Amino acid sequence: MRTTQRGLSSALKAVLLAGAGLCIAGTAQAANPMVKACAKDGQFVIGFSQANNAEPYRQHVNDELTAAAKEVPGFTLQIADGAGNVNTQTSQVDNFITQKVDLLLISPFEAAPLTPAVKRAMDAGIPVIELDRKTVGDPGKDYTAFIGGDNFKIAQEAGKFTASKLLPDGGEAAVLEGLPSSTPAVERLNGFKDGVKANPKIQIVAEQAADWVPDKAQTAFSAMLQAHPDIKVLYASNDMMAAGALLAAKGAGKDVKIIGTDGLPGPAGGIEAVAKGDWAATFTYPTGAKEAIEMSKKILLDCASSVEPTVTVDTTAITAENAKQLMGK
Repeated sequence: MRTTQRGLSSALKAVLLAGAGLCIAGTAQAANPMVKACAKDGQFVIGFSQANNAEPYRQHVNDELTAAAKEVPGFTLQIADGAGNVNTQTSQVDNFITQKVDLLLISPFEAAPLTPAVKRAMDAGIPVIELDRKTVGDPGKDYTAFIGGDNFKIAQEAGKFTASKLLPDGGEAAVLEGLPSSTPAVERLNGFKDGVKANPKIQIVAEQAADWVPDKAQTAFSAMLQAHPDIKVLYASNDMMAAGALLAAKGAGKDVKIIGTDGLPGPAGGIEAVAKGDWAATFTYPTGAKEAIEMSKKILLDCASSVEPTVTVDTTAITAENAKQLMGK
């Protein structure tokens, strides 16, 4: 009987030791860094494929990314301008892959056309962080992470602001949409329409894409005002289109309450436009630049085995109440 107990005891110990070994191996495997060459004192190249440097918001992103990257001695940031062209941006991503950058940041000009390029980067072992705009797929699976504002929620807040503050007694409103093939344009359009539902007396009588461009926005809104002269509120999916809409309203001699999106600083930005009384409001869309560099540090310097797949940056409503205080900040 003693022999049997000793045999069982030895067998149990062997099983436990084997299990412990498997646990340790599993833990080691789970703890593998996302980038094998990561190191606290390493030198790393980060490539950023920007959608279109010609847009003021995009330049604002570039400036904040450059400033944040300069704070990290081991980082070299390279920015490529997609110039609003999916073929150009695709080629630039492929160049970054050939160059073997250590991490890729991208704001895709359009979602579907840039998806294959992002996949090629991921397949090459390059982490991909998407800023502001998404390609097709899921963060944490098809690309490393998405950092940006909640476009639907930002526009929804603009819609609620319209419903409660700008048109409490109801009336006609219109929407200028961004580039329909980009995710923010779709999300902002749907968000605003959802927000104004809080006031059933509001009618959205016109909506049209102006592709983020002020000239197109001016032309589109001029046509809207001719067809619907009683429009009282115009929601623009970015500040540039809001600026174009203002010119259209002035040209038509109409007093229209305009809402922008981006909340850019500077003399041509949305914050000053609200402070001057030209617009009713704008809603900030933070660049996510600091968050992107922080995530890059976790991956490349801290040897993280995983990161949050989605990081949402908060927005601020810029209205007549706070615009002057926020100017220059």
